[in-house]
Amino acid sequence: MTDSIDYGHLMHNAMRGLIKNVLEDVKTHGLPGEHHFFITFDTTHPDVQVADWLRERYPAEMTVVVQHWFDDLEIRDDGFSITLNFGDAPEPLNIPFDALRTFVDPSVEFGLQFEAVDDEDEQGLHSVDVETEIDVVVAKTPEPEATQKKDADIVSLDSFRK
Repeated sequence: MTDSIDYGHLMHNAMRGLIKNVLEDVKTHGLPGEHHFFITFDTTHPDVQVADWLRERYPAEMTVVVQHWFDDLEIRDDGFSITLNFGDAPEPLNIPFDALRTFVDPSVEFGLQFEAVDDEDEQGLHSVDVETEIDVVVAKTPEPEATQKKDADIVSLDSFRK
C-alpha cells in the first residue's frame, strides 16, 4: 500500500480512456460537423507500427490529422489502428494510447498534452492551449472544394410600388 493516492496516474488513465471513447464513437458514427483531430505520438515507442519511410522521416514524433479521409479505424484497450492517406499513399498506423503526446480537436478548442516527466515517474498530463499553433508535420488530405455561396441580391421595394 502506498502513502498517497496517485491522482496524476489516475487522471492520465482517465484521459486516455476519454480518447478511446471518442475514437469508438467516431468509428461507429463518423466525425460529426467540423470535428477533426490532430494526434501527435512518439514514433520511438516500441509498439508503434508505421511504414519504414514514415519512421525515417519522423524519427521521434509525428502528428497526423484525422479529418476527411481515414479507413480501417480499430480501437483496442491499449491503442488504435487507422489507415491514413499520405500524398495518395494509404498507410496503416498502429498507435498505442501510451505513445500519445497530444490529442487536439480544434473545432471545439479541446486538447490534451501528455509529457514524459522522467523514467521513474508516470507520464504527466497537461491541458493544451489550443490557441497555440500546433506544428503539424503531416499534411492533411485536401479538403473537398468549398461550396460556392452566391451573394444575395438586394432588391429595392420601391420597384414594386405603383
